[in-house]
Amino acid sequence: MAAGVVTAAIALPAVGGTGAMFVSASEELGIKPEQLKEPPLAEKTTVLDAKGNQIAQFYEEYRENVKLADVAEIMKTAIISIEDYRFYEHGAIDIEGTMRALAKNLSSGGIAQGGSSITQQYVKQVLLNSATTEKEKNAALEASYARKLRELRYAMAVEAKYTKSEILEKYLNIAYFGASAYGVEAAAKRFFGVSAAELNLVQSATLAGAVQDPNMTDPNLSREHRARLLHRRNVVLDRMAELGKITPAQAKEAKAQKLGYKGTPLPGNCGASTYPYFCMYVRNEILSNKVFGANKTARDQFLNRGGLTIQTTLDPKMQKAAERAIKKHVYASDKAVASEALVEPGTGAIKAMAASRKYGDNKRKNEMSYNVVADAVHGGGVGFQAGSTFKVFTLLTALKEGMKIHDGVSTGNGYRAPYYSSFKNCKGESIGDPSHTVTNAEGGSGGFKSLATGTWGSVNTFFVALEQKVGLCDTVKTAKSLGIKRSDGLPLTEFETFTLGTNEMDPVTVATAYAAIGARGKYCKPMAISKITDRYGKVKTYKPECKQAFDPEVADAASYILEGVFTKGTMRGVGGIGRPAGGKTGTTDDQAAAWFAGFTPDLAGAVSIGDTRGAQNHKLNGVTIGGRYYSSVFGASIPGPIWKDTMISALKGVPEADFHPINTSRFGGCGSSCQPAQPDRSEPDDDEAEADPELEDSDVGLG
Repeated sequence: MAAGVVTAAIALPAVGGTGAMFVSASEELGIKPEQLKEPPLAEKTTVLDAKGNQIAQFYEEYRENVKLADVAEIMKTAIISIEDYRFYEHGAIDIEGTMRALAKNLSSGGIAQGGSSITQQYVKQVLLNSATTEKEKNAALEASYARKLRELRYAMAVEAKYTKSEILEKYLNIAYFGASAYGVEAAAKRFFGVSAAELNLVQSATLAGAVQDPNMTDPNLSREHRARLLHRRNVVLDRMAELGKITPAQAKEAKAQKLGYKGTPLPGNCGASTYPYFCMYVRNEILSNKVFGANKTARDQFLNRGGLTIQTTLDPKMQKAAERAIKKHVYASDKAVASEALVEPGTGAIKAMAASRKYGDNKRKNEMSYNVVADAVHGGGVGFQAGSTFKVFTLLTALKEGMKIHDGVSTGNGYRAPYYSSFKNCKGESIGDPSHTVTNAEGGSGGFKSLATGTWGSVNTFFVALEQKVGLCDTVKTAKSLGIKRSDGLPLTEFETFTLGTNEMDPVTVATAYAAIGARGKYCKPMAISKITDRYGKVKTYKPECKQAFDPEVADAASYILEGVFTKGTMRGVGGIGRPAGGKTGTTDDQAAAWFAGFTPDLAGAVSIGDTRGAQNHKLNGVTIGGRYYSSVFGASIPGPIWKDTMISALKGVPEADFHPINTSRFGGCGSSCQPAQPDRSEPDDDEAEADPELEDSDVGLG
């Protein structure tokens, strides 16, 4: 029993004993310092756009570490007055405080009073913050003499390792103040909307009072919690007056003031971001990519505890251009949702991600709860069938296999696979369906179509016949070489209607594929993060991941043909953007969804529109979108104009770049069977002409 009392005297900070008694007891029991492992504190991660502007924050604990010099003197005085007024006078343990607590605890039969020094409190917080299991967390909080003894050993080592001011700085940064604020800087901003350096007497006393039991005095929870915090603030003010740190008059005046809690919203997370869809992409890129950690737990800690500064590729000018264009044509209240991604050719850098709806989970406000611009890996959903934008992959395959721009095939008004083996998937299976007829929209005619004229008219029967000629599997391989994969993560479906865009896509994936054409066949994976600086200032730069997917001259020929879409094809009613550009409209079966994807040598973009309640059950026929009635929505009806408006604004001030000339000796000139595209390079009119729906063949029989 006597030994227990001596142990308690050592382990509990309190009053009455002498330094000699502490020394002899320590020697008798062999109490020696034990080095404390101090892992870095969980600290917020800041996300920046390409210009260095903050766009989001991530954190497990909202904390901003500060130097002691950046904390108001009155705050330091307040915390020392209430928590450990002899902090600068004693060592690892306050003997007077220990004996005072011991006497109280012996009379109560348990641990009724702690009396821990600030150093011991720091140790306790380190142990709690570094705990990774419930067992470790419970051990850090258990009310036992064994825990106190363990803390003392660590505190002795901490006192030997750091100066008092360094310990105080560490304590102020690790302490939890309530309202989800960790550390004095975060607490100052959360409670009062000021920095730690700007705290006044009343505010400092409030924060100093909060650390004793932050969960019971959390002002964000209830009126009762705020009342308890107000009481604690006044206790601190009285103690400061008792110690002569402030006058009784100052204490009285301060106690007469209201609590003053502002509850400043916590920054961070994508819901609070200016660009939530891009924010979601960055977050999920880190959480899913092994480059940022071997497993999910490691990646989560890297993002939410690492204190990182993440530089991204988002261009605020281009982002605003996309947002304005979408808002012009599609309302946030519409059932259909439009989304757009902009990607830089030659790097894969994502420059913008925008949608017609705000991000959130409020269904009444028609908010989006997932990333409609991206795939499922990056927080997206199932996407929309990409429609005729996929015809480009058949066109590229034909050019790769040696066809010239005036070469083509003849088809009727409908197309049926001549036999089962006329189409083979990449497993070598015969999947041709002679019982299924592919037709052209609006009664479009058959006949001979060249690569150029078939593309300009977006003729379904021509492209299915062309796919048969060049090979379904080769077409699929071309698409895959450009990063094409389903938005939902499932394998691509490989049927004869592949070229008609039966697979569900997202704008980032489609825009990145089209960017490769603008980069003369150089495909670069989508890239959202360019640089990460860790809490210690170490910088890691991320470079584009690129490959030459196909011959640059093939890209030149494809660009030559796709330029004609604006002057001779499905976009002629909308017009060009006043500089060289190529693109392709896309409309799915009976207008379940509509797309436009296009590119210049400097920028590529893809726009989709569909109904997230279920595109097949809620098609874009007889709908009002953006305050305008549409009997049927085609790729040139809404997505094309959105893309046009976006590109004109996004590329303003960017010098005009032309496509590389076509190799006419390889891909043919323009004789009697070929009429070359004559791109409209003039500045587009403000008034957009209505697109001619008969020019676009919506894809039929998609199953």
